Amino acid sequence: VQLQACGGGLVQAGGSLRLSCVASGRTLSSYAMGWFRQAPGKERDIVAAITWNGASTYYADAVKGRFTFSRDNAKNTVYLQMNSLKPEDTAVYYCAAARAIFDYRTAVKDYDFWGQGTQVTVSS
Repeated sequence: VQLQACGGGLVQAGGSLRLSCVASGRTLSSYAMGWFRQAPGKERDIVAAITWNGASTYYADAVKGRFTFSRDNAKNTVYLQMNSLKPEDTAVYYCAAARAIFDYRTAVKDYDFWGQGTQVTVSS
């Protein structure tokens, strides 16, 4: 599976962005998906995760209530809607796919395929 993330950019605090991640090579319906982020000098952390059919989602405490993770398997695409952005949300955001059918995954080591990352910068 090849993953291509896009939609990042520069936005003021309080603004919104929508990240997209398009898959090619195989259908995404066989995979649980995740969004991670990595700020300079920090580890890559989970932001949100979703089951193969979108029935269950997970959000890190830092983004709960502000971010929404969704997927459209017919379009082989997942989305991360980010609202009320804060300067601390600044990071490179990565989408990832995990071979998991019935649950989502939250650990970096559980993911099998990664996109190239898209930069999100939130100015204060």
